[in-house]
Amino acid sequence: QVQLVESGGGLVQAGGSLRVSCAASGSIASINPMGWYRQAPGKQRELVASITRGGTTGYGDSVKGRFTISRDNAKNTVYLQMNSLKAEDTAVYYCNAATISNRLPWGQGTQVTVSS
Repeated sequence: QVQLVESGGGLVQAGGSLRVSCAASGSIASINPMGWYRQAPGKQRELVASITRGGTTGYGDSVKGRFTISRDNAKNTVYLQMNSLKAEDTAVYYCNAATISNRLPWGQGTQVTVSS
């Protein structure tokens, strides 16, 4: 089964930028759409961005205009560029299928911490 490995998180000051990556051990070309999720302490995991195989994107209201999702099907990788980061963006970030029917086992996630 395809495994997902997220990376690229870290500590950044408010207003800064980070790019997180999600590498799949197998093909994700058929997983449509893919998404980035995040889970803050004490909160449920939420979908923040999604992208179809053809490149159509969608964003949650809290990240719209600041985050950009992209995918490279040839490299089986999904990216999330995060700009103008806020303290409330602090969370563990995960990638996975954006629909339950295509859901893969969750990876370990990557921690993003934004200091104010």
